[in-house]
Amino acid sequence: MTELEEIYNNYFKAVYFFIYSLSKDKHIAEDLTSETFIKAIKSIESFKGNCDIKVWLFQIAKNSYYSYIRKHKNLIDLDSVPEKKDDFDIEKLVFSSEESMKIHEILHNLSEPYKEVFSLRVFGELSFRQIGSLFGKTDNWACVTFHRARNKIREEMRDY
Repeated sequence: MTELEEIYNNYFKAVYFFIYSLSKDKHIAEDLTSETFIKAIKSIESFKGNCDIKVWLFQIAKNSYYSYIRKHKNLIDLDSVPEKKDDFDIEKLVFSSEESMKIHEILHNLSEPYKEVFSLRVFGELSFRQIGSLFGKTDNWACVTFHRARNKIREEMRDY
């Protein structure tokens, strides 16, 4: 197995779930995940190793998603997804299919940077240091932002 195949196999699912958490559309997530890995392969020489490869892939994925949004802004209504409810440990609930959909709907309606920080932490399994680095902020900022996002999701789930 080549190094590129190993990167693809190790990170495909994480990149897919990250994009899905942003887009809430499996087709967009599939397309942009493929696009992310194509871009990564084309620019692998530019990867300096200053950060984890997962952080680099997530940055490519995020940029691909935002490019997609800019190109298709007339087709996407980001506020149209209804919200649902439930409580308990959000990080655990996100992996049960029924609860996961509820959390994804709430997450979709969260404002930035809460949505992205929560997605990077839960779906991308990035450390607070890595998340802070992506935003050019401290790991403490990432931690506080994540906990605020989690609290906002909990509040929304109580309303269901």
